[in-house]
Amino acid sequence: MAAPRRPSGGGLRRAPQDGRLEEINKEFLCDPKFSDEEDLEEKLAVFKEKYMEFDLNNQGEIDLMSVKRMMEKMGVPKTHLELKKMISEVTGGVSETISYQDFVNVMLGKRSAVLKLVMMFEGKANESNPKPSGPPPERDIASLP
Repeated sequence: MAAPRRPSGGGLRRAPQDGRLEEINKEFLCDPKFSDEEDLEEKLAVFKEKYMEFDLNNQGEIDLMSVKRMMEKMGVPKTHLELKKMISEVTGGVSETISYQDFVNVMLGKRSAVLKLVMMFEGKANESNPKPSGPPPERDIASLP
């Protein structure tokens, strides 16, 4: 008899990371700097899910290749130099990886970081532009520009 299969996605490996990120979320919830932020708890939950989606090695940091995959997934591939600039903007030039705290600070911050714009664009694009299904409509020569 075959052994029971575990679902893919690293559920057991992600449990410790989930706990660490939840602790950081609690710090943000207690931080008076963010007390006037609307729906902070819901936003942090969304940020945590997005962060875990792109933290491919479950180390608690998003590295260059993870950012590269994220951009490619969104259909906006970038060069390594552009990706390094994005990471540098998020981390303030201190690190080559994006920690969860840096990620949340950018997403909640007032300055418009490239990563924040990209993440907002991804969310808006997914909800407002459903992909057409089926074959394209037939056109005749008269309808061409």
